[in-house]
Amino acid sequence: MPPLPSTVDWRQKGAVTLVKDQGQYGCSSAFSAVATTEGIHALTTGKLITLSEQELVDCDTKGVDQGCEGGLIDDAFKFIIQNHGLDTEANYPYEGVDGTSNANEASQHVASIMGMRMSLPTLRRYCKRLWPINQFRLPLMPVALTFNFTRMVFSLAHVELSYGVTAVGYGVSDGGTEYWLVKNSWGTVWVEEGYLRLQRGVDSEEGLSGIAVQASYPIV
Repeated sequence: MPPLPSTVDWRQKGAVTLVKDQGQYGCSSAFSAVATTEGIHALTTGKLITLSEQELVDCDTKGVDQGCEGGLIDDAFKFIIQNHGLDTEANYPYEGVDGTSNANEASQHVASIMGMRMSLPTLRRYCKRLWPINQFRLPLMPVALTFNFTRMVFSLAHVELSYGVTAVGYGVSDGGTEYWLVKNSWGTVWVEEGYLRLQRGVDSEEGLSGIAVQASYPIV
């Protein structure tokens, strides 16, 4: 296996859509699942398409996921698989409220996935998910993450996971600090135009605020 590069930024590879804004609602799992699906679709087809979070909010409500009240990224992936894909954001735009599933729009599948996988909570293994093994195996990125947002800066202890984001790369700051490049869904006014650099390489397999505990990604 070739050595890992020192930095990866999937925005530069055309695999990351613009930062979105979920507003005050608790549907971060939908935004994270959609962001990773957008990424893997772009990497496999060469077409970056902005997909619909509202479709998940409206239609993925039969299990743990409950629209604007929150849910699990893995269950969102399962819905996308069972639904045979998602429609575009343009056709099924985000409204920030729980609605009734639009059967016509939900039947429009412009991007689909075949399955999903969980990454083990080991930072080295997790890091490898951010980079292609060889030129014939497409990179499994971006990666959906769940972590404890309220303790994101200063906690290394065991945490309960509570918020979904998307890792779109990693790197090293000018000061020498290793970090994960994380895409959030609170608009471009948040932190670094909607992104956060969260320290990596800490002395914990969970990662800072549990970011490496429950990483998952779709497969096509």
